[in-house]
Amino acid sequence: MPRRKGSLVVVGTGIEALGQMTEDARREIRRAERLFFIADALGERTIRSLNKRGRSLFDLYAAGKHRLKTYAQMVERVLAEVRLGHRVCLALYGHPGVFAMPAHAAVRIARQEGYPAEMLPGVSADACLIADLGVDPGATGWQSYEATDYLLRHRRADPAVGLVLWQVGVVGRLDFAEGPVDRAKLEVLTEALLEIHPRNHLATVYEASTLPGFPPSIHKIRIGSVHLAEVSRATTLYVPPSRETPIDPAMLARLGIRPEDRIHCLR
Repeated sequence: MPRRKGSLVVVGTGIEALGQMTEDARREIRRAERLFFIADALGERTIRSLNKRGRSLFDLYAAGKHRLKTYAQMVERVLAEVRLGHRVCLALYGHPGVFAMPAHAAVRIARQEGYPAEMLPGVSADACLIADLGVDPGATGWQSYEATDYLLRHRRADPAVGLVLWQVGVVGRLDFAEGPVDRAKLEVLTEALLEIHPRNHLATVYEASTLPGFPPSIHKIRIGSVHLAEVSRATTLYVPPSRETPIDPAMLARLGIRPEDRIHCLR
């Protein structure tokens, strides 16, 4: 299929837009003929300072409205401008491909229709978590799930591997959640975690900082009390390993690694 005149680029503004927006993202925001975004107040101000043509997509959210319907409307609004032949940029907070269904859908559909489309990387919440909590995914491994999906699919996390659960504050919600957290649904998550971790094992309730000069929100909580935690739509739960998986001596031998050479660099 021949390429058409319109184009799409999806960029991330980082979790803290002032300091984490890449130069590539800034360039594409400036060059856009049509610019759409989802951002907090500071992020919006930063984006509009680069391109006054920016239009927020936040008006498509509504309390009680299914998120998939909102996402479909976002994609159609963005692609309508691409089809008119414009150079379009969609700017999303964090990494544009992390928990951003509209971004992936817009790029995929644009390409299917013959328009050039690409996604540029950005700083995401898990990147901030790694830095703020001092977690190295290479040390024990890395498991990452959306909280509702974790429950619906009966995921069985390895207790010897670090576990990241996203969107714990809206677990069990498919709409644009407003108001207090549903403690009954959050308690279901607590019960699932207790199947693999001891009740007193410490986890971290985490929210990255979105404002320059302000620290992230980091609170320790025992697994048995996760449902009592103060959480929001932006809350991520990190559960460190509660046990260690022993090294297989037979595999050491097959790989030619001596027991005295234990791989301490990966710990």
